[in-house]
Amino acid sequence: MLASSLVLVGFRPLAIGISALTYALGGGLAMWLFRQGFPHPSLGAGNRITLGRLALVASLIAPLVEASTPWVFLVVALLALALDGVDGYLARRQGRVSAFGARLDMEVDAALTVTLALNAILVGSVGLIALLLFLPRYLFVLAGRFAPWLRRPLPERFSRKVVTVVQVGTLIALQLPVLVELFATPLVLLAGGALIWSFSRDVWWLWQQRHSGQDDDA
Repeated sequence: MLASSLVLVGFRPLAIGISALTYALGGGLAMWLFRQGFPHPSLGAGNRITLGRLALVASLIAPLVEASTPWVFLVVALLALALDGVDGYLARRQGRVSAFGARLDMEVDAALTVTLALNAILVGSVGLIALLLFLPRYLFVLAGRFAPWLRRPLPERFSRKVVTVVQVGTLIALQLPVLVELFATPLVLLAGGALIWSFSRDVWWLWQQRHSGQDDDA
């Protein structure tokens, strides 16, 4: 985390300190998830890769405080994104698949989308409309705190994966210095609309299933 932060912004104590704090908070979440129950004798390579991705994402917080070279930011972001497929592959290959790993991977992915969106806003690629690219997920999670039926497992959907690819692809495109505002706003509207549609579809499915099976409030 320290090395990638230095590459991104140089020796900027405040920026690096905030990145370190972010990594510490992420590590605290990982420890909390681990204590909920981990079925394997060791973390395995997959989970270690996920923790490495967490370090990369935390280092991307530094450019939100101090200016960084856009292309360097993009390279680090792409590395964090590329490793997303590696951790799951290694976990399955080594037989280290777990709820802990899946949840940690999901939270690192979510943190990456937030960081990319905020950076796009700060560098002026697009305005506050970029919030559409991560707010739906957190609003869904928040709503689940008050409506237990929203926390039920969702079925696998290919369309959800497609929307995720569109979301992440748009966020990466917004980091490109050559992307002009003329194209940025339509891209965000397209990806944000797809994200809202996907979450709305899931909410509707959960609403229909809320009285089936075991009572969630029991």
